Amino acid sequence: MSDVLLYVIGALAVAAVAASCVAWLQARRLRRLSRALEAFERAGHVGPLRLAEADGQGDETSRLAAQIERMGACLAAQSAELSEAMRRRSELLANVSHDLRTPLAAMQGYLELLLLRQDNLGSAEARNYLQTATRQSERLGRLVADLFELTRLESEGLQPDAEDFGLAELAHDVTQKFALDAGQRGVRLEVRFDAASAAVRVRAEIGLVERLLASLVENALRHTPAGGAVGIETAPVAGRAEVRVIDTGEGIAAAALAGIFDRYDRAERVGGASRGSGHGGMGLAIARRIVELHGGRLRIESVPGRGTRVAFDLPLAAPSVAGASSATPSKLAA
Repeated sequence: MSDVLLYVIGALAVAAVAASCVAWLQARRLRRLSRALEAFERAGHVGPLRLAEADGQGDETSRLAAQIERMGACLAAQSAELSEAMRRRSELLANVSHDLRTPLAAMQGYLELLLLRQDNLGSAEARNYLQTATRQSERLGRLVADLFELTRLESEGLQPDAEDFGLAELAHDVTQKFALDAGQRGVRLEVRFDAASAAVRVRAEIGLVERLLASLVENALRHTPAGGAVGIETAPVAGRAEVRVIDTGEGIAAAALAGIFDRYDRAERVGGASRGSGHGGMGLAIARRIVELHGGRLRIESVPGRGTRVAFDLPLAAPSVAGASSATPSKLAA
């Protein structure tokens, strides 16, 4: 009995030592995980979280580390997105603040001149001062309206009030709006829809798409010399409808084009963001946001001296709706 007892005691001692070693190793692994998480937290969730213990096919601790590593990657990505959004917003506010001051200072200056010299001004000169102040006031109003519009479009949870409509009808409405301007500039304004593309219907918020298309056409006209052309095209691409505004204007330099979507740019060739137009760089941000709200992407291709193509995509209407009506293809030339 004494030998058996000694054997049992020895086995229990070995088991206790083994359990202590296992517990110590597990505690050591957990401490490493804890230190790595604390370092990740101190770094502000920036950069990838790498854990030596991570193994999706290992034991419970290894699988836990793998899950923590994946969560860390999500947190890092969200932190990077938030930082970029804050940087872009700060840049936008700086640009808008500058552009708001310009018309405000001009308007105030002309009104002060009018007050100071009202007894010595002729009616023609006084009228000129008032007209200039009015133009600056209108420009200021456009800037404020764009700022409110961009804020509304970027509000969380905003969803387009979508309906089915034909792109051909909308394109013709937009070209009609700018027909007189195009004629005065000596620029051909065309709707280039063939029989198939004229029947394309999309599901989107028509007011937003009209604003987007009008902004692109207006900007294309502004930068296309007399004798040139601006055209609107569309075609189904990868289950969506791609809309293109193509001009034969001055184009965009490659250096400006490379980073055009990296920030709220002042690019004078896209979305009405011309320095003198009163959009202060918000036109491009508004255009891009409208497309993003419809699950699409805004793309630009340009060759300096030859022209620019701006394209965006929209969701197609349901097939049953798409076949319910058709549009007559035509071309509007101004």
